[in-house]
Amino acid sequence: MEPPTKKVFVKTYGCQMNVYDSERMGDVLKPLGYAGTSQPEDADLIILNTCHIREKAAEKVYSELGKLRRLKRQQAKSGKEMLIAVAGCVAQAEGAEIVRREPAVDLVFGPQAYHRLPQLLARQEASGRAVIEAEFPAEDKFERLATRSAAKGVTAFITVQEGCDKFCTFCVVPYTRGSEFSRPVAQIEAEARRLAEAGVRELTLLGQNVNAYHGADATGEPTTLAGLVAALSAIDGIERLRYMTSHPRDMTDDLITAHGENPKLMPFLHLPVQAGSDRVLKAMNRGHDAEHYLRLVERIRKARPDIAMSGDFIVGFPGETDADFRATLEIVREVRYAGAFSFKYSPRPGTPAAEQPQVPEEAKLKRLHELQALIQAQQTAFNSSCVNRTLPVLIEKPGRDPHQLMGRSPYLQPVHLEGGNTLIGRIIHAHITGVGTNSLSGHYKDAA
Repeated sequence: MEPPTKKVFVKTYGCQMNVYDSERMGDVLKPLGYAGTSQPEDADLIILNTCHIREKAAEKVYSELGKLRRLKRQQAKSGKEMLIAVAGCVAQAEGAEIVRREPAVDLVFGPQAYHRLPQLLARQEASGRAVIEAEFPAEDKFERLATRSAAKGVTAFITVQEGCDKFCTFCVVPYTRGSEFSRPVAQIEAEARRLAEAGVRELTLLGQNVNAYHGADATGEPTTLAGLVAALSAIDGIERLRYMTSHPRDMTDDLITAHGENPKLMPFLHLPVQAGSDRVLKAMNRGHDAEHYLRLVERIRKARPDIAMSGDFIVGFPGETDADFRATLEIVREVRYAGAFSFKYSPRPGTPAAEQPQVPEEAKLKRLHELQALIQAQQTAFNSSCVNRTLPVLIEKPGRDPHQLMGRSPYLQPVHLEGGNTLIGRIIHAHITGVGTNSLSGHYKDAA
């Protein structure tokens, strides 16, 4: 392969799946002579890999594009051509509107089309005009992606499932990522083996509804996420497995059993419920009620008593009353989360909930602060319960201070301790001695 002659800067917004997609864009561009850069002013190509889930996501992208337009003009004055691309879910949702609002953009492509970057760049170069690719191609992009480049650390993400068929009334994912699709087991195994050979010790399996995974096995029959986890557990070098994000409706019996029986499957589960009120859950089209969720958590904890739970919550959903919000607080108290993400509801154009009467912003904010205070108290209590325990910690990288290392516990908590860089990539026993705002500290005892 020829040495790199061009540079690409990728700014990633949002979820871990976008992080994975951004890495794979780098793999696609490498044969074209692109190397990554952390400085946008050095780039020949700038890609904004966008997310449409968070509040005002599109407006944040347009604000960033305004800055890049000015940079592009500056570069042009010095004789350097710079291309601007918008990728990801905002690109899928907005399409040609992006170019209309910001003519400096040269490429717009959704999350199902980045494997076609070479063709898209060639079309743009030939025409000199913006190229927009916001359809859902029939082809499997994963089959057409270049071989994944070497891992950048001892942990890695692998997308195993994309899309969603649930159509929650607040969510744009079915419209930006398409219907549910699962990669074949063999394809995922091959990627995981290459990562293990490159030194990866922990894999996080990603999907919009990852536990809806139903990829084909060697016989062509669909397998569950539990079956995929079992297959990946057999790969030499892979010591830890995680997955996210799950849906309560897809938490199968064999997956619950796997949490109790597979030692490589970490005792940490992100299982969003979104609300505690059955009335709100029905309006959200979640397909389950609060009692179903609570009994599910009970079964999971029976299978794996030391499991830590995480979740997602939306406050101020259209029509939510104070009583509905109190039901959300109640489910948080009953589950006792080790951490959770919580957000004010914000309308997504094109989704059913966006057309409903909205809760006043002041009420949303008040509820959010009350919910977050409860979640923070639970997270602090969980972290504090780890003090004076000895936990297996996978050492990931050097810390900020000299002779400091950073690793993660089985519960995904960052753990800071002193030690030499020879420990990176190893799972060691760490005696936990302190708690920070969002992390633990301790000292190295011996190899796990």
